Amino acid sequence: MKPTLSTNAPPEVGAALQRLRLARGLTLEDLSRIAGVSKSMLSQIEREKANPTIAITWRLANALGVQIGELLSDVEKDVETIKLIDAHETPTLPGAHAGYVLRILGPMELAGKFEWYELTLAPGGELVSQPHDPGTTEHLTILHGSMELEVGSNKKKIKIGGTARYAADIHHAIRNPGKAEAKALLVVMHR
Repeated sequence: MKPTLSTNAPPEVGAALQRLRLARGLTLEDLSRIAGVSKSMLSQIEREKANPTIAITWRLANALGVQIGELLSDVEKDVETIKLIDAHETPTLPGAHAGYVLRILGPMELAGKFEWYELTLAPGGELVSQPHDPGTTEHLTILHGSMELEVGSNKKKIKIGGTARYAADIHHAIRNPGKAEAKALLVVMHR
């Protein structure tokens, strides 16, 4: 009995990869950093000059937030025009020991580049941060209550509706010296 040869061409992973990457607004450099795959390898895959290994395909699928089969599929899925994330699905970093709750509002694929959070501080609570990468800045807008910001040796009080913009590549801390819970939107921009 003769083995049958398939006449089907292998999937064009590069086209699917590029479509998914662009749909998420990612550059090759962004995806390289998130997936841990070199920029030159990504470029070769997208131009169909190289075929990714199973391990690389798996890393790319995870970085893009898709099933591995979606990278191997020739069928273009309908792009979801509105993606709703319910409150209970929002990742949260509880810092109960320090009196804070940090809800991660930004998509994970932007982590390390552009991040935004909802910060809730209990009375006396604080979020203390070590210096981030050089050039990182933070933008803190108070939504409820008031907070005290310490950047290096400088301190400022921020009232409801106020926004503080500051260098986050030095030691910094956000505190709630008040007697009521305080809430803020915190945006972190990495360089």
